[in-house]
Amino acid sequence: MKVKHLDHLNLSVSNFDETVDWYKRIFGFTLVEDGVRAGVRWGIIKGGESMLCIYEHPEREYADFDDSRLHNFHGINHFGLRITDRKEWEDTVKREKLKVAYGGAVDYPHSTSWYVTDPTGYEIEVALWNNDQISFDGAPMRLSAMF
Repeated sequence: MKVKHLDHLNLSVSNFDETVDWYKRIFGFTLVEDGVRAGVRWGIIKGGESMLCIYEHPEREYADFDDSRLHNFHGINHFGLRITDRKEWEDTVKREKLKVAYGGAVDYPHSTSWYVTDPTGYEIEVALWNNDQISFDGAPMRLSAMF
């Protein structure tokens, strides 16, 4: 057996409608399925081959893993979405007045990334690979940590 690609992420969100609207405006995601299960509103939003399954939990707080009190817990620091058009992305950043972390675009040997935060607080790495190709030359590269 071989994994083809990551199918989806399952996220709790503070506001269902705000989250659906934000991902639609920023990344072109569409709501493809929704409902209520055990009193909790849920849905699947899809953009290209990427899907997020979201569950509304306004009573919860976002666990910011940069918070020193949480350093002893495992968690997802961010998830990445791959884009193909730099100008379109930069236009979206300007139009939506998105705050880009780490001082703006981060250049890696084979890609450029921007880090933004969704309405709940999840950090998203928006990655643009050189020539739209995932590539690594030979042995793993050791980069100095920026995070």
